Parts: sequence; structure tokens; C-alpha cells
Amino acid sequence: MTIEKVSELLRGGEGINVEFKTAGFELNKDVFDSICGFLNRKGGHLLLGVNDKGKVEGIVESCIPDMINNLMTSANNPGKLFPTIYLSPMVLDYDGKKIIYCYIPESSLVHNTNGRVYDRNGDGDIDITRQHFLMINLYMRKQSTHSEDWVFPYMELADCKMQLFRRVKQLIKVWQPGHPWIKMPPMDIIRSAGMYKTDIVTGKSGMTLAAALLFGKDETIMNVLSHHKTDALKRVENLDRYDDRDDIRTNLIDSFDRLMAFVAKHLPDKFYLEGVISISLRDRLFREVVSNLLIHREYSNRFPAKLIIEGDRVYTENWTLPHGWGMIDPLNFVPFPKNPVIAKFFKVIGRADELGSGVRNIFRDTPSYTRGAVPQLIEGDVFKTVIPLKGKERMDQLPADDWGEVRRNVRRKFVEKFGDRFAENWEKPLELIFQDKYVSAATIADKMGISSRAVQKQLAKMKEMRIIERVGADRGGYWVIKSVYLK
Repeated sequence: MTIEKVSELLRGGEGINVEFKTAGFELNKDVFDSICGFLNRKGGHLLLGVNDKGKVEGIVESCIPDMINNLMTSANNPGKLFPTIYLSPMVLDYDGKKIIYCYIPESSLVHNTNGRVYDRNGDGDIDITRQHFLMINLYMRKQSTHSEDWVFPYMELADCKMQLFRRVKQLIKVWQPGHPWIKMPPMDIIRSAGMYKTDIVTGKSGMTLAAALLFGKDETIMNVLSHHKTDALKRVENLDRYDDRDDIRTNLIDSFDRLMAFVAKHLPDKFYLEGVISISLRDRLFREVVSNLLIHREYSNRFPAKLIIEGDRVYTENWTLPHGWGMIDPLNFVPFPKNPVIAKFFKVIGRADELGSGVRNIFRDTPSYTRGAVPQLIEGDVFKTVIPLKGKERMDQLPADDWGEVRRNVRRKFVEKFGDRFAENWEKPLELIFQDKYVSAATIADKMGISSRAVQKQLAKMKEMRIIERVGADRGGYWVIKSVYLK
């Protein structure tokens, strides 16, 4: 979340997807009413430290750690919020005052707080607990929006692959050794994961499509979703057909493994150090690509999901229900869970992290894996992820031919934007970045004859002023001069 986006939310005021809370030194008592309302409606932006007129009053800085801790622990406490969720609050500095920002995604489930069900209406949270008609509408809306919640009342444990439950427990032991699912029988895992529900229209209860996709036998999945398919193709030599193919029509747990095996078979695993530890950058990057492909797919549509390896790129396609259109900007990206139950399950077994992390990680790791290439994530009816395999020497494609022109543009644009002189001590670091976008702070310090700490402060200030941007990890990433300063 950027300061520019916060300013936009403040100007727009409270509404069906925006809520302000003063929260000077503690959480407002009704903050979870709004969180519940956002979950049950279309999601929304929660800003703490802002009054209901959109004026930033700020939060007492010493109180922030306790407030964030209370937010996160309460969201994971079924006595406070049920079903529980994972929140990821951010502390932002706005005009010298501290505020807390939190994005609440829409949920496929009906949530309550302290036993009360809230829905969002205008800029308020409405208690609909005893309003029978509104409750039915809420349940029907959830089931029509999220196909993962389709109920199959005649599906039984006999329709599941029992070895998958054992496999899941082994994965959880690695990632979350104390998780209660480890000791649960299969049916309790399904219920606990939100994969056993009641169809509010028919009144029948049963396992959901999510349960079938994650635990079902292959024939079970084909019975409930005959078009289910993920295609993995390598198309480098034979461009008319393919060089290799894996036609995947199985559960999502095995689908993940087969897609990762296909990637490992056809893509190099380049040597990469993170600190002093060697890691598989290929596996870390494509873990996110494959998880996103499987988690955020609209399974009711017959469009097959695809992962295709070509000579100069890897790309994926899957049908989705878009909440935006066009290229995703990681700096202004608002995550939306297409299949929240499946997403939460993947998080528990260690194949995904919190909501939105997949996009951020793809943008972080792609430049390091490809030596400078930048990924493209394009949202529409068909969601596309493109990972270029051949980095270019200057992926930012600077329009200026020499440093003198860039220097003049930066000075002029800076004055236009901020009404102030461009700092003289920023020019040398910026020139070195222009000459070599992979230049390190230590190299800049050595060439300037000053300390690395002083250089890091200069770079941090230029990042804060949005003159430069860091793309990728600290090791293996690179600098980009923002295009507004290059024209």
C-alpha cells in the first residue's frame, strides 16, 4: 500500500469498501464489526488513526505494537471472529503521523463476531443476525460467487483418496508441527477446513467442490467436474505441437507436485546464494507461479489451466472472476482470494503464504532468476502470468541516451513535483545506478569515498521520494530510475 493510494482513499471517504477508525491508543470496540462486514460483503480497506471525516489524527506510536497484536490474535480467535482469518496490518507514516492500514478480503464463508453476523451497507455495518431474509441472501450470494463451496450431499469418504490425508499430515508436520489437523481423522479435517457445508437453498449438507478437488479420487473429480484439467507443455523445438506434455486431471495436491516436476525437468536451477545459504531460486519462484495457477482459478469454467514453457518465457493461463483489469502493479496491488478455502488449505500445508504474497514474491524473485527480466501478471477473464527467461541488459529501457540528459530531467521533474532543489549528494549514486542498475551500495560507497551507511541513507531517501525503485531481492535484484524522471 502506497501513500498515494492512502491519499486516494482518504479523499474518497468512507463507503461500502472503506472504513475509518480513530483508534488513538487502542482498537475501537466495533472494529471487528467492520472486519466481519467486509468479509461478508466485497472486502475493503480499514484505516486506523483516521476520523470518520477522513482526517488523519494518528496513533500513539508506543501503542501500535499492542494494537497490531490484538488485531492479529483476535482475528485468529474463534471466540472473537468465526471462522478465523489471517490479517496482515501495515504501519504507515502519513504527514508525520502513524496510521495502521489493513486490507480485508472478501470471504467465501459467512463470518460472525461475538456471535453476531454483520453485512456492509453504504458506509456502515449492519447486524443481520436475526433478519432471516438477509441471512438467506448472504448465504446464497456466497455460494453463487465461490464455486469451491458447491455442496455434494452424496459424496462420502469412500470417494476420497485416503493416502492424501496421510500426505497432508506429513506436510503439516514440516511447516506447522503443532497444528491440530495432524491428530484429526479425515472427516474432522474436512469440516475444520470449511469443506463441509449446508446448501441454504436445498437444506442438504455435504462435502464441497473444494473437498473433491483436494482429496477426491480421480473418478470422483471427473464426476463432479468433468472438464477439470491442467495442461503442462514444453514448446521449444516443435512450435506447432509440443516437445513434452503432462495432461493433469487429478487432485490439486498431486497436481502441484506434477507441475513442479515438469518445471524441474525443463528449466535450469541456477546457483543462488541468499546470505551464505544456497537455495533453489527456480523452485521458490515457480512454487508461487504454480500455487497461484491452482488456487485462483474459477473451476466452474471449462477453460483449461495451462503452464507453457517456451524458448524465451514461461506463461500460465487460467479462467478467473476478475476484480480488476490489465497489468498488475505490485506497489498498488490489492489481493482478492478467488478460492479462499483452497488458498487457506495451501497455506497450512506450506505451498502458499498469506494472501497477496504470491504476487510480491514473483516480482521479487523473477529478476534474480532471469538476470533482470521483469514478470507480467495480467488480470482479466483469463489471468496470465508471464515469466521471461532471458533478461535484457537494460530491462527498464531508458529513453535517455546519456547521463547529462537524465540529470537535467531529474532536476527539472523533481522541482516540478516537490517544489524543492534536487539534493547534490544524490547525483553521484543516481549516475552510478544509471550506468549499472545492478550496482551495490558498497560499490557506490567505494566510488564516492563515503561510508556504506551514508549511501544507504541516500538510497532510502530517493526510494521514499519515488525517484528510484528496488526490483527483486537485495542480492540479485536491481535498481530502476522511475520513468517519470526520464522523459
